Amino acid sequence: MRKNKSMIFWFCLPAVLSLLIMFVYPVCRTVLMSFFQVESVTSGVGEWRFNGLANYIKIFGSQTFRISMKNMLLIWLVGGVITLALAMLMAVVITSGIRGKKFFRAAIYMPNIISAVALATMWIQYIFNYDYGLLNSVVRLLGGDKVKWLGSDMKFWAMTAAFIFGSVGYYMLIYISGIEGIPQDLYEAATIDGAGQIKKFTRITMPLLTGVIRTSITFWSINTTSFFLWTKMFSPIDTEEYTIVPVVYLYDIVFGGKGVATRDAGAGAAVGVVLTLIIIAVYLIVNRLIKKSDLEY
Repeated sequence: MRKNKSMIFWFCLPAVLSLLIMFVYPVCRTVLMSFFQVESVTSGVGEWRFNGLANYIKIFGSQTFRISMKNMLLIWLVGGVITLALAMLMAVVITSGIRGKKFFRAAIYMPNIISAVALATMWIQYIFNYDYGLLNSVVRLLGGDKVKWLGSDMKFWAMTAAFIFGSVGYYMLIYISGIEGIPQDLYEAATIDGAGQIKKFTRITMPLLTGVIRTSITFWSINTTSFFLWTKMFSPIDTEEYTIVPVVYLYDIVFGGKGVATRDAGAGAAVGVVLTLIIIAVYLIVNRLIKKSDLEY
């Protein structure tokens, strides 16, 4: 018995140490740093100067940070509704028994296989390009004037549309796995009772997917708060208010960027803590609002 306990301990030790070193320690250090004035992330603890909530007051008093939070909220809300709705629709259609199910599933998921950098470049160069982009070719074909899709007034929505396109397939697979886990006997019984496709969806599919929906919303929230690469691809030279999100704001104040006079790792840590609290809040609210169905297995 002692031998088994000793073996379990030595097998678990590398994983526990890795968790403590690579996750717990950075999280604790970041939370602690957010209450200190720290110039660089590499500064020793001896160089930190305690300043209480000053970092939080600083970031919430920054207009740039407020704009970045507004952009993130729009991506989360508008992009989330469109992405999760399209993913659910495609998952329901693909699991309905249509021909070519494997082909459509692979085709819709394909953008997730492509590098995000390559995907963003394709949208910028071949879809939104002012001179020869696909959208403007369609506009000209219909007799309209070319549109500056990457102009200041359209860039945010262009970026969001590209992000949605690259995300739908991922959530579609999550929904498909949930739908395929629902017993077919329920659908057969509903068919015998004369239920149509819409009634099957509202009375069987949706109630049995509440757990999957909660998971999808949580994943979407995490992806939104870590929205960095797409902003940098659509604003590669300088950070713009039309595309900035909190993670980019964090990067700029920690490592330097447009309009940043002095680096402030403490304020950057405060941004990281705020984003973490937002994800926790969304998780708790979603779990409270979307109750697990009594029918769920």
